[in-house]
Amino acid sequence: MSILIALIIFSLIIIFHELGHFLLAKANGVTVVEFSLGMGPRLLSKVWHGTRYSWKLLPFGGSCMMLGEDEAAGEEGSFGSKSALARISVIAAGPIFNFIMAFVAAVIITACVGYDPAVVRDATDGFPAQEAGIQTGDVITQMNGKHIQLAREVSNYVSFHQGETVTVTYERDGETYVTTLEPKATEDGRQLLGLSMNSGYIKGGIGKTLFYGVYEVKYWIDITLQSLKMLVKGQVGVKDMSGPVGVVDMIGETYTESVQISWYAVFINMLNIAILLSANLGVMNLLPLPALDGGRLVFLILELIRGKRINPEKEGMVHFIGLMALMVLMVVVLFSDVMKLI
Repeated sequence: MSILIALIIFSLIIIFHELGHFLLAKANGVTVVEFSLGMGPRLLSKVWHGTRYSWKLLPFGGSCMMLGEDEAAGEEGSFGSKSALARISVIAAGPIFNFIMAFVAAVIITACVGYDPAVVRDATDGFPAQEAGIQTGDVITQMNGKHIQLAREVSNYVSFHQGETVTVTYERDGETYVTTLEPKATEDGRQLLGLSMNSGYIKGGIGKTLFYGVYEVKYWIDITLQSLKMLVKGQVGVKDMSGPVGVVDMIGETYTESVQISWYAVFINMLNIAILLSANLGVMNLLPLPALDGGRLVFLILELIRGKRINPEKEGMVHFIGLMALMVLMVVVLFSDVMKLI
């Protein structure tokens, strides 16, 4: 069941991503040769209004193949024959649609469950927060200038900024207070402020539901960017990354725990995973790396600046090299995922 759920989640995220490319391509008069879910040999295929719609054997990946993607100009209706701005909109639409999907899922969760305000449940004795006078019921609003809306953000900030001095802004009875906290080391080496946050969720009206729907997407985008920052700095390694196998395992564990509670819990938790994965895919695809949407956008922006297109053959070679590098990374991550399971 967990594998089936994982395939459904992956498929929806990929379809939505490729749908973004597809709709903007159609809107800009670009001929879409094939719109497919999956990779490899076709299982089902149908040509409709000049586009082949396919379901392929391998249940991961997908594509929106456009006419003349790597050509300088090409025939009427080809991708290369359109303006740089039109091509930018087509390429950017995929990641943007991932953020839209994450937003829709986040609004559903916020409407059903609510949001977790950053209310202090307890300030641990002997730790900086308690010594600075922070009390139960205080609302954390900023940490080193970063605005805080959710209880989860407090512990995440401490985790991503281990050992850093933190200036905390909080509210109590309508008054605003500011204090500076020096983290304290625990026996296991962690640097903590001693803040325990309320884990309860509250619901709001339509306005707050939409606001926290947007904020939930922002939250996962921030988590992804912070994780990438740690990867670049060498604070985490490839072994800490998860690929499809690791994600399926995570979904399986979440499903097993949730189904013991209720099918409603399964629905909410799977929706939450969909937000995480969709927002993550949107961010990763916008990275300015060859073979990714972000890499293609870099070439298009350079074209706008230069006033002429970079040689398509050279651009294609750069993307091919990038694709090979990504394939190697995928194999390494896949091997790491399998070793974790063993």
